[in-house]
Amino acid sequence: MFFAREMSVTNIIILSILITVCVSGITFKLISHLGGWALLAEPYRITEPFSGSKWKFESAQMRYLTRYNHCLTVGADPRGLYLSMYFLFQISHPPLFIPWRDISFSRKSFLRFKYVEFHLGREVTIPFRISDRLAEKLKSAAGASWPTEALS
Repeated sequence: MFFAREMSVTNIIILSILITVCVSGITFKLISHLGGWALLAEPYRITEPFSGSKWKFESAQMRYLTRYNHCLTVGADPRGLYLSMYFLFQISHPPLFIPWRDISFSRKSFLRFKYVEFHLGREVTIPFRISDRLAEKLKSAAGASWPTEALS
């Protein structure tokens, strides 16, 4: 009797863990598609390590108000922009490297907040909004390769 009750609790714990993993995986996949990361992964997925400047725990917003709060590693060098997520999220968000030639940007503000909106990609452009502070770091790492500002 005691063993059967213990198995039941163990089964419930295992089932709870499996459900949590499945729901999390589906949620991350949905966010990847809604935000546009999945579209960018087709032409811009990177498999080799990125060696330029990187900043961890950064935040950004993509299309349809998809937010990535303090979970991004953002990097830059004269060749392009590097984006990656925490290891656990990389199943549906593989690391990306987007050449500067495929990026334009515009500076914007909302109330008192200033931000930069990148337009990532060629055929389909995905918005990628970051703080003005992070944009300045990326600009410094990109040097003369920094993209031209789009006219608003």
